[in-house]
Amino acid sequence: MNLALTEARSCAERGEVPVGAVVVVDGVTIATGGNRTLTDTDPTAHAEIVALRAAAQAVGNHRLPGATLYVTLEPCAMCAGAIIQARIARLVYGAVDPKAGGVTSHFGVCTTDFLNHRVEVTGGVLAEESGELLRRFFRERRKSSVL
Repeated sequence: MNLALTEARSCAERGEVPVGAVVVVDGVTIATGGNRTLTDTDPTAHAEIVALRAAAQAVGNHRLPGATLYVTLEPCAMCAGAIIQARIARLVYGAVDPKAGGVTSHFGVCTTDFLNHRVEVTGGVLAEESGELLRRFFRERRKSSVL
């Protein structure tokens, strides 16, 4: 999760919403990613999607069975769907997202019985650090927009 926080800090430095993600298989980091929606002009370039794409390329397969995805913010419904499609075994996230979270805050995409894959979910890991990074980022943006 610390590596995901490093990715998130890098996003903030580029002006992107600070969310970072890391994909680990058998204790080895195979991919990292951070939000790139502004950089890539791509509404789907969330940290999770960026990391999942890199991981799939690294292993040469669109499925990532046995992988753990660490992300600093609860994934949205789009990212939760991608996690299901990639067959991620475990999701570990930091801060909850009460507005757009698709894992535990709303929808329960990763654990519903309606889909053909379920993900082991652990939330709240380094939640305070993850949440503070986001709060600081948006506080600074509000300050600069007032000027």
